[in-house]
Amino acid sequence: MRRRTFLVGIGVGLGWPLVARAQQRRSDRVGILMPYQPGDVVIQGRVDAFKEKLAEEISGTAKFVEQWTGDDPTAIRRGLAQMVADGVDVILTTGSRVVPAVQASFPGTPLVFVGTSDPVGQGFVDSLARPGRKTTGFSQFEFDQDRSPLMGKLIELLGQIAPGGSRLVLMFNPANPAAAFHRKSFETTATTMGMEPRTAPVRTAAEIEAALREAAMKVGTRLVLPSDLTLLNHRRLIVNLARDLGLPIGFSDESFVIEGGLLSYAPDRKDMFRRAAAYVERILSGEDAGSLPIQQPNSYILTINMTTARALRLDVPASLLVQADELVD
Repeated sequence: MRRRTFLVGIGVGLGWPLVARAQQRRSDRVGILMPYQPGDVVIQGRVDAFKEKLAEEISGTAKFVEQWTGDDPTAIRRGLAQMVADGVDVILTTGSRVVPAVQASFPGTPLVFVGTSDPVGQGFVDSLARPGRKTTGFSQFEFDQDRSPLMGKLIELLGQIAPGGSRLVLMFNPANPAAAFHRKSFETTATTMGMEPRTAPVRTAAEIEAALREAAMKVGTRLVLPSDLTLLNHRRLIVNLARDLGLPIGFSDESFVIEGGLLSYAPDRKDMFRRAAAYVERILSGEDAGSLPIQQPNSYILTINMTTARALRLDVPASLLVQADELVD
């Protein structure tokens, strides 16, 4: 089990001779499309982990073509067009709204995604074992029939750090192709655990603020947030307002907790970005992306922000501290 303390505010080759492989790799171009704002320190750290690992895999001979678009469909399409104009050999991306955009616009370009929910159910791939469609990648959680075990674990952990109250709210963007999966998983899990499930669909910063203020009007309300581009791009607004309103929230991405959120339980996304490098290397070596099976997380990380817990007047039980992989203070 790993434990790190953050400071506040910080964020197979083909058996060819090495010389031949190096010559082959001089023209390799790897597109990296991130639907986040430039300068996002946490996401940049994940991309850097991918680039460093890929450099090890292919002796540092790849050229990276990066596009940071924010959560803007027009900018995403423009970034994709620029990548194809630059002649990229493979695209690395993340987000359930980005994957279908790549597939629809550039079906001939191999695609590796990281952290996408329910890729089969959303129609991105044919199956986990043989995805097809020149697409492969890493799902953000394991699957158990029609719900995510991650959601149940997140709700359980939130109940340990913020006990009391039965009203639980799921905030999500309904435009996310994974929204139906997240909602069904949430409602099934919350009901099974004897809680009153409520939903708060949001698309904009104004809707996020209104939803949080409405939730705060009901005593004992807690929230959980699935992984979603809109929520991630507005995470500073969410964590600051939640702290001001005294709302306990469980997140599905540790970047919220690094920014000041209370608690997260999520797959080790930096590890998934590193693992994606091996898939990109195999594609550059000539393998078909669609023949590489979808992989699921190897590990999950429980992150707790102790400063925020104190601000919300919550006592973190010793049993939860023992489980925590990362503490922010």
